[in-house]
Amino acid sequence: MTPLKIYGNARSGNCLKVKWTAEWLGLPYTWHEIDTVKGETREAAYLARFPLGQVPAVAFDDGRCLAQSNAIIRYLARGSTLLPVDDYLAAKADEWLFWEQYSHEPYIAVCRFHMVYKGQPSETREPWRVERGEVALDVMERHLADRDWLVGGSMTVADIALLAYSRVAHEGGFDLGHRPALRAWIARGETQLNLTQAA
Repeated sequence: MTPLKIYGNARSGNCLKVKWTAEWLGLPYTWHEIDTVKGETREAAYLARFPLGQVPAVAFDDGRCLAQSNAIIRYLARGSTLLPVDDYLAAKADEWLFWEQYSHEPYIAVCRFHMVYKGQPSETREPWRVERGEVALDVMERHLADRDWLVGGSMTVADIALLAYSRVAHEGGFDLGHRPALRAWIARGETQLNLTQAA
């Protein structure tokens, strides 16, 4: 089998989702590091292959390409336990995937970018973004209070998608100390994916 080609930035949670999914599924891949800060996603050669000009992106051995982290992991997961067979549960997983990109990532990840990539103190984060990030984490805490996984009885693409930035939320100035269900879920996900515990 020709290895999947993954184009991404190793510091990006969106890119790590794809890496983790491929590894959990046992899919051979080659990692192509892209420096987004230097504008490598805007270079002509990259845009010729990936017109959206973003990471992560993947190229398959037949020449087809795919972008958008959640679309990629959902495609890779087809036929595996990461994507529920039951249509309703599959739709619930999709529900979380859409929610992650609309109501979680723009706040948790952007606050993290502000502090980690730009080196700014937590006090200078946009208050409205912090507020919405706190709401997102509270939603997850309530949902996970009586269950191990976001959907069904085992890890799915929904868990991988939400784990990417939730596990490093503290790097964006968010406190998980008072969210025990969320912390326990993060630990379960890290164990399943064989990840090093987040600091």
